[in-house]
Amino acid sequence: MTEFHSLTDTYELTNGVKIPVIGFGTWQTPDGAVAEASVLAALEAGYRHIDTAAAYGNEESMGRALKKSGLARQDVFVTSKLFNTDHDYKRAKAAIDASLLKLDTDYLDLYLIHWPNPIDVRDHWAEANAEAWRAMEEAVRAGKIRAIGVSNFRRHHLDALLETAEIKPVVNQICLNPSDLQEEVTAANDEYGLLSEAYSPLGTGGLLGNQTIKEVGAKYSKSAAQVLIRWSLQHGFLPLPKSVHPDYIKANADVFDFELTASDMAVLDGLKGIGQPVLDPDQAEF
Repeated sequence: MTEFHSLTDTYELTNGVKIPVIGFGTWQTPDGAVAEASVLAALEAGYRHIDTAAAYGNEESMGRALKKSGLARQDVFVTSKLFNTDHDYKRAKAAIDASLLKLDTDYLDLYLIHWPNPIDVRDHWAEANAEAWRAMEEAVRAGKIRAIGVSNFRRHHLDALLETAEIKPVVNQICLNPSDLQEEVTAANDEYGLLSEAYSPLGTGGLLGNQTIKEVGAKYSKSAAQVLIRWSLQHGFLPLPKSVHPDYIKANADVFDFELTASDMAVLDGLKGIGQPVLDPDQAEF
């Protein structure tokens, strides 16, 4: 297990870009004052990695918070993602520029294809992804994006993309927590050199009341959320916990002063199926 000591420690992606080991997630964070305040609270708590997406509808709030923080742009790692309706070359190119404008930044540190098989392109998803990827590669060469990757991809989606990709993906952001380790996907990620980013590491809050997780936490005087974030790190994942409450935002970063034992990791791994099942990207109705 790689030893981490703080929020500014990093994983190194296969293209050499360094990414902070915990990101601040903003899925389901409403645009406006709530999103702006939560990102500011995260930055004040020491987070240096912010994850958003066009689909979240809160990129402008992220941009305002980054400016208000007073932090230098190069000191914060910013991720956004391609919307499902923009899976072709021209639309993806325009979508990248739109995200840059909303975030009020000259570049993105990471940009992902958000969903591998949107319903609008279900009969030609591989071709659509390849066209979007071509626009993303151009943006890398133009200095608009430092690293590109994917989200919610399974092995067959990765295989199809890699047939034509000139710049290889470096990240696959997927739903990961003890309820679903997605072993087949993380194995493919490892095989292809992709970092597994864990969205919903707390099960969208649904795992926080689990008695087993709370009992494990009691051994270390830690909350269920802290245990779940630590579990993710010890698996070599990059967790993206989300909260809009400053106290929780700060507490979610307090995970570097303990280490779960192998037996406790095994107990947590055994909780498969306790939360909501992960959506099948080839069947979802969006």
